[in-house]
Amino acid sequence: MLHLTQEQIKEIAEYLDCGLRSFVHKTTGAFKTMPKEEDMEYMDLESWEEDIEEQEENLTDYVEFERMPSREAFRVMEDFAESIDDGTLKERLFRSLSRPKPFSIFKWEIDNSGPYREQWFAFRDERNREWVEEQLEELNSLEGDE
Repeated sequence: MLHLTQEQIKEIAEYLDCGLRSFVHKTTGAFKTMPKEEDMEYMDLESWEEDIEEQEENLTDYVEFERMPSREAFRVMEDFAESIDDGTLKERLFRSLSRPKPFSIFKWEIDNSGPYREQWFAFRDERNREWVEEQLEELNSLEGDE
């Protein structure tokens, strides 16, 4: 059974949100992050070389936590918009979600929403942590089935 602290869950969620891959060692609980494979050709990988080699050589010793899929991230934006008490902003956020490129338009609306910007970050971070916790629960339940 894989046990992670709340701080580890928070860090994994943050790395995933930044677009990095996150792996946790099944036995030790230590985690490693690295760029996605499609990003590797554009990056200086020197600082990640050791982690990449270790993970590739011991593939079965690690589990990978997945980034929240777009449809789930979209649902998080809808839930946040629903929670807003400012009717004008709520309407703008829902309108942004119904337009082409909803992620970038929603981001623009949030970035220009004054105090709601910080509320959005806290809301999104909490939902990202919950996403990691759900994956952890699923991994542990699968392990119990073996």
